[in-house]
Amino acid sequence: MASFMAHVSCSISIGPCNYFYHNINYKYFSFSTQIINHKQTLFACISNNRIHSIVHSKKQQASSITCSASNRPSSPTDVSSTAKIRSEVLSPFRSVRMFFYLAFIASGALGGLIATTQLIAALTNPSRAAEVPETLKSLGIDIGAVSIFAFLYYRENNAKQAQIARLSREESLSNLKLRVNEKRIISVSSLRGIARLVICAGPQSYILESFRLSEPFTQSLLDRGVLVVPFPTDGNLPSFEFDESEEMEEVTTRRKRLWQLNPIYVSEWSEWLNEQKNLAGVSLESPVYLSLRLDGRVRGSGVGYPPWNAFVAQLPPVKGMWSGLLDGFDGRV
Repeated sequence: MASFMAHVSCSISIGPCNYFYHNINYKYFSFSTQIINHKQTLFACISNNRIHSIVHSKKQQASSITCSASNRPSSPTDVSSTAKIRSEVLSPFRSVRMFFYLAFIASGALGGLIATTQLIAALTNPSRAAEVPETLKSLGIDIGAVSIFAFLYYRENNAKQAQIARLSREESLSNLKLRVNEKRIISVSSLRGIARLVICAGPQSYILESFRLSEPFTQSLLDRGVLVVPFPTDGNLPSFEFDESEEMEEVTTRRKRLWQLNPIYVSEWSEWLNEQKNLAGVSLESPVYLSLRLDGRVRGSGVGYPPWNAFVAQLPPVKGMWSGLLDGFDGRV
């Protein structure tokens, strides 16, 4: 038994166990056929110029877009089971590895128990004293194998629980609601495979400054499927001013498309955002941004203003011959 465990412990690889994580982390949404239906209806609502309900008059010098502030709770959903399924999709061989780790632990523990009884018998019988060194060697190998595989199982289980917790938070985010225009309300999950959301959360002054800083990158951000969700944490709704002159009509239309999404059910957004700040050790008063991938997962976050120039440099366009190939290359999570 000891020699068997020694051979196994030497031959099995104990390297990083998340090799398959990044190779398939962007494919799990292929299980949902609803994305195909949404791409034709929702993308037309977001990417075209039909936002006349927001514009009151083309001849006005300024207009505004404000965020809704309703506190109506949404219906509860079972996100834990969804997160477990997504975790299995992202790491399909994790369960297999954990099964073999448990099997090797049980095998090593059984071998150690047998070696312990043999050692006790050899120590109590002087005629078998010559067997003590070999028995101790076998017992040491069994204990070492159990320790190694127990550590691997512990590490794998911790990674699994951390991944499920993160996916559960992302599922909670996907259930939050957004207002596209006065007649259409959608969930964040409806934009999977369509847009890369950037959530700007902070006081009114922070959102207005983020709006100003994004102006030079408006068209480039739209080409990369970026849409901004401004979330005022101080309760003061931002009023975005647009130039409605005929000369700036095209630019104004693009700016409104980039900033047209508004969060509703503010209490749910605040609860989710505060949870993320607590987990990251960030002050609840700090203005933050979060960028999402096309598949809806959180790509990155930070304190301060969104790096619009970095988004333009790092993200591939969502249109053209390379869009489908590069959909998953949104950066590591």
